[in-house]
Amino acid sequence: MQHTAPGPLVIGHRGAPGYRPEHTASAYRLACELGADAVEPDIVATRDGVLVVRHENEISGTTDVASRPEFRGRRTVKTVDGTRVHGWFVEDFTWSELSTLRCRERLAKVRPDNRAYDGAEPILRLRDVLAIVDAESARLGRGIGVVVEIKHARFLLGQGIDIGALLLAELAATGWDARPDRLVIECFELGVLDRMRAAGAGAEIVFLAERSGAPADEPLAGAPSRGYAWYRSDAGLALLADRVDGISVAKGDLIRVNALGRATGTTDLAARAHDHGLRVYTWTLRPENRYLNLRYQSSLRGAEWGDWQDEFALILRAGVDGIFVDHPDLGVAIRRAETR
Repeated sequence: MQHTAPGPLVIGHRGAPGYRPEHTASAYRLACELGADAVEPDIVATRDGVLVVRHENEISGTTDVASRPEFRGRRTVKTVDGTRVHGWFVEDFTWSELSTLRCRERLAKVRPDNRAYDGAEPILRLRDVLAIVDAESARLGRGIGVVVEIKHARFLLGQGIDIGALLLAELAATGWDARPDRLVIECFELGVLDRMRAAGAGAEIVFLAERSGAPADEPLAGAPSRGYAWYRSDAGLALLADRVDGISVAKGDLIRVNALGRATGTTDLAARAHDHGLRVYTWTLRPENRYLNLRYQSSLRGAEWGDWQDEFALILRAGVDGIFVDHPDLGVAIRRAETR
């Protein structure tokens, strides 16, 4: 993805969820206003094939579905990517039904101020987010990018939903298939990314790697099963270099720690990925103590902000090309401080 400012891209992770409930229209508009170079919607799909913006396909933690008597019978149990999950699932609803729900703050204990916005906004479709980005780009006079994260591709395929095909159709319908300099498609599964590239998706393709475990679609056809750690090895990075444009890793994989878990510097992961021609992104930079490395925590109070400036600066010194942040203004501020 292209941008003009020196330093890494600042990507509004689900909008600006440090200030508004994630994946709401106000969160996306605020992210643009606060200077984000791009925003990141996660996508799942309804029973009737509409791409909906939610962090997970189970929605009881981010909407008011559990309090809606008309949907009480939809509560069920599913095994999603190897994990047994209780709740209400997007793929069991039509868009018409989901459009009646209202969003809620997911991290209510960490961000209690955001609860003031509970119930104020509806769920969005991907096309709604793309329209917001179009409008904000025109208003602000700069081309804001979009990082689309595909969720649970193999699981949804087993439910009869090809989310990759739906995404290609949505991008074509909205004109975003012709904006490769402003569009990234990412996923924790390599198989759907292979299919997107084979279909000629006009986007930068990025593989997401968790700190542990393995992709839900492993093993890929004709290959041994490989965990995320293997994909961060030199052999894994070499394989990825032939399949994708970049890798997105947890910030913990960029921080070198001592025996007590306190940060002492950066790892060589970003440098090794760059040696293989891959762009490097990292997630998620947050200021609250709960999410900071021990070295940067100011107290045991998880919701209190710690020394986020020094942790964010450390991540930038690791050499990343983009950072996912919950508070886009903080990302912009640390980039300005580190590149002046």
